[in-house]
Amino acid sequence: MAGEAARMLVERRPADLGVAITKSSPTDVVTEMDTAAEQLLRKMILEQRPDDAFLGEEGGANSGRSTVRWVIDPIDGTVNYLYDLPHWSVSVGVEVDGVAVAGVVAAPRLGETYTAVRDAGSWCNGVRLRVRPPTDLGRALIATGFGYRSERRERQGVIVGALLPRVRDIRRAGSAALDLCAVAAGRVDGYYERGTHDWDRSAGALIATEAGAIVQGFHGQSASEAMVLAAPPGTFTALHDALIELGAGAPDY
Repeated sequence: MAGEAARMLVERRPADLGVAITKSSPTDVVTEMDTAAEQLLRKMILEQRPDDAFLGEEGGANSGRSTVRWVIDPIDGTVNYLYDLPHWSVSVGVEVDGVAVAGVVAAPRLGETYTAVRDAGSWCNGVRLRVRPPTDLGRALIATGFGYRSERRERQGVIVGALLPRVRDIRRAGSAALDLCAVAAGRVDGYYERGTHDWDRSAGALIATEAGAIVQGFHGQSASEAMVLAAPPGTFTALHDALIELGAGAPDY
């Protein structure tokens, strides 16, 4: 179903695609295709699972009669999609009693589909995923993302500027789900971001966890809007401690 939504987003993307609405700020955009993809996913899922609950980025939350909840981001990386950059994905996570049990992140313009099942591993196009070996922070390639509100980006810019001399380099690709998958695939050594939502993390966090990453917030808390950190053990601790030292745990970050 994620693959079908992804194909629709590629094949039906208008040449003159524009912004349908904005959310938290003028740069937090929704396109007509975000809405169309989420509607398609809900329709396909409900045909087979009519009693399940939903949490979608564009459609909000709907309660169900079962213990299963589908967590959907129809386009993770909407600004990339708007600009016709390839780094965007369809993210679909499945929870049972609040615990993620399966996830798919489909990136059609990259030709990649990531999947995971709890306690059964994670995969990309049929190849088993494994995080990179732990490394010291000075040799770590770190992915991150930034918020939509200018005041938050200003503070995040200060933090990332202070972190940059301590690491190998920084990457900002524009899709939290794919950043988590990049940790799982060993393409980066770690990832951190403030401001992500359940739909950004649900599938990608499970994919990274099943590949051997620690995925948490600060001080052992669960990953949340306040912070998500993902890295192999060892690298995780070094990144966590550096970010705390630099003030990324402060309420105004």
